[in-house]
Amino acid sequence: MSHNSFDRRHYVIIPYAEVTNIEFNQILETDINTVRISIDGTKTFVKYENEIPSSVVNIEGRSQEYTHEEMIEILKAEEWVHQ
Repeated sequence: MSHNSFDRRHYVIIPYAEVTNIEFNQILETDINTVRISIDGTKTFVKYENEIPSSVVNIEGRSQEYTHEEMIEILKAEEWVHQ
């Protein structure tokens, strides 16, 4: 099994309306302007390393935790990619 910088990285999809409840010092994005938004504008995701941050735990409607590989596949879906 290879180890790289993404092995400790986790991703959670959240409702975009909840992004203002995120403490950006707890995640790898730096501010609201650096999150990726779904095509319809209803979802975004955050990434972090190791344990899930407290501000992410408190988000209602958050998804399960995804690995880097899982998130790459999710982002290939129509809801994230302009066709």
